[in-house]
Amino acid sequence: MLSNTSFEAAPLLERSNSSGVEEGEKWRLRWKKVLDVEEAKNQILFSLPMILTNVFYYLITLVSVMFAGHLGELELAGATLANSWAMVTGFAFMIGLSGALETLCGQGFGAKMYRMLGIYLQASCIISFIFCITISVIWFYTEPILLLLHQDAQVSMTAALYMKYLIPGLFAYGIMQNILRFLQTQSVVMPPVVFSLVPLCIHIGIAYALVHYTALGFKGAPLAASISLWISVLMLAIYVICAKKFEHTWGGFSFESFHYILLDLKLALPSAAMVCLEYWAFEILVFLAGLMPSSEISTSLIAICVNTEAVAYMLTYGLSAAASTRVSNELGEGNPDRAKNAMAVTLKLSVLLALLAVLALAFGHNIWAGFFSSSPTIAKEFASMAPFLAISITLDSVQGVFSGVARGCGWQHLAVYANLATFYCIGMPVACVLGFKLKLYVKGLWIGLISGLCCQAGTLLLITIRTNWTATDLSITKEKANPIVV
Repeated sequence: MLSNTSFEAAPLLERSNSSGVEEGEKWRLRWKKVLDVEEAKNQILFSLPMILTNVFYYLITLVSVMFAGHLGELELAGATLANSWAMVTGFAFMIGLSGALETLCGQGFGAKMYRMLGIYLQASCIISFIFCITISVIWFYTEPILLLLHQDAQVSMTAALYMKYLIPGLFAYGIMQNILRFLQTQSVVMPPVVFSLVPLCIHIGIAYALVHYTALGFKGAPLAASISLWISVLMLAIYVICAKKFEHTWGGFSFESFHYILLDLKLALPSAAMVCLEYWAFEILVFLAGLMPSSEISTSLIAICVNTEAVAYMLTYGLSAAASTRVSNELGEGNPDRAKNAMAVTLKLSVLLALLAVLALAFGHNIWAGFFSSSPTIAKEFASMAPFLAISITLDSVQGVFSGVARGCGWQHLAVYANLATFYCIGMPVACVLGFKLKLYVKGLWIGLISGLCCQAGTLLLITIRTNWTATDLSITKEKANPIVV
């Protein structure tokens, strides 16, 4: 009797285990459809250091603005205007130029063409140095240019003074961005965190000392930023030259790099245009705010909003860089399907991260505004802008992923057309109508920007969906001399 019972129970137990395994497998497959856990884990481990690195570097220039801003309202307006002008005419352009390396080095590393990475890096540094010379001339004549743009005379003079002491930092920033892309495409992300955090800590001390304990005063803030950026470049350069892990990708300085300047330019200029068109849209708002009543308050408020947006984007930029690197590496190896999967995972993670940034802004907007100014008026106005910032931060994080995919694939020229149409044919006209015609002022300007961001994200999504990744395979084989770009 016992044996019969055990005999009959065995199939039931077997069926139960089998059913449990099947059910577990179903749940695993369903969860994988929602999010590829392994891919997400790899991207998070890649993007977190990238996020920290970008935030730390951005804070170097932002901390200088904060030190200058606490000297008075005029100094705050001048420093924020100068920082915006520096970003729109120099820093954004340097970031864009280095974007060519995300395509060249990314696909080259995926195709195991290691030696070419160092050559591309040198070619990109040469291009950046040449453009830095041109930009520094523009920076030297900041005051007459700002006056031509109908900015307040005193604010323009203060901003121009700030810019002159920031010129050395421009050259450092251009070289730094190229080295960071060189490391990024090889998935070397932890050392740059150290090489950005250490200069930031040093920078706080340098800025405090130069502003408060020397005769430089206001001029000490931008000079401190220049010094700190050069410290960072030296640390990165020594690391690349001395570390054994780069013995295959960095073969030393070579005149061969001059042969690849034109190849780099073909990607660098569209990449720079792609980045600058978006940055310019944000910074145009700062200049438009200068044309409004109470220009000092309007300029300071919109500049704080722009800086808030930029810091939030620094968080999601790590994921944008992850998308660019994963897509370019996979295409270099000839795996378009895996590249698309990587993009989908990055998009989901970026939305999650944007929501966290929005929550932080909702509960800490007063504290954040206090970093820039002690004025209760500015704090109150910034609080009223928080809902609009929440929307723009979310949209910006989504388009950041698609922009990263464009850089990884070499679609920079398509992104240029998208940014030009959405920001300058839709966003800016809406901003001007709402801000000036309907007298919504700063809120109107930001609603116009949201319109542009919404259209930009939709356009880049359409480009990504409509492109046949299999048909337009960007993969490189060992026999090919250069990456293919469509």
